[in-house]
Amino acid sequence: MSPPLFLLDDLPDAAEVFLAGDEGRHAARVQRIKPGETVYIADGRGTRLTCQVRSVLDDGLKLTVERRESAPVPRPRLVVVQALPKGERGELAVEVLTELGADEIVPWAAARCIVQWHGARGEKALEKWRRTAREAAKQSRRSWVPAVPALHTTAQVAARLAAAAGLVLHEDAPASMAQVPLPAPGPDAELVVVVGPEGGIAPVELEAFETAGAGVVRLGDSVLRTSTAGAAAVAALSLRMGRWG
Repeated sequence: MSPPLFLLDDLPDAAEVFLAGDEGRHAARVQRIKPGETVYIADGRGTRLTCQVRSVLDDGLKLTVERRESAPVPRPRLVVVQALPKGERGELAVEVLTELGADEIVPWAAARCIVQWHGARGEKALEKWRRTAREAAKQSRRSWVPAVPALHTTAQVAARLAAAAGLVLHEDAPASMAQVPLPAPGPDAELVVVVGPEGGIAPVELEAFETAGAGVVRLGDSVLRTSTAGAAAVAALSLRMGRWG
């Protein structure tokens, strides 16, 4: 079993690290990490430390740094625009997208979304998505925690598509995602995948995305839920893009 990973916003450039705060207490009291064990400490921005536990205190771990590694940002970046699912399916989508390697997860207020984010409720829901991404990154031992920006409107999604290569998932699309060309790796290369709501993408939204230059594609013959379609797309694209060597 691979060592557990904990997140620390600022990694010190030192031979010894004290993992404190919520992460340290969780490691000491819940996971019951023991002296001599190996753990990973990451900053969520690509840097990861391999450490050996020197001692365990009530409020954290004293660690010796054995190795420091920096994982580059994958290119092209893989961005998933996720229409708001109902119930707890939003957190499920974020969790699986993070585990599979999405670099950014953009919440989208599509016209046919049943769920709406407004005011304090919207801020709470956004924070839950961000917290879910953080926990899923730890579970999957990712050095990068995917960004989860503020809720996007359709116009904002179209602007993202206009500035990058884009694919819109649609069950009636004639082209398969396995057939469309993908952007070449580059310093600013980005692939944006749009996942619609349970009720489907409205015609006016689809027109706006196509006008922005996005291609409309289908995954296969099955009609997937909005909470699983993005994950299927990321898995398929990861193979095509060589992320899963």
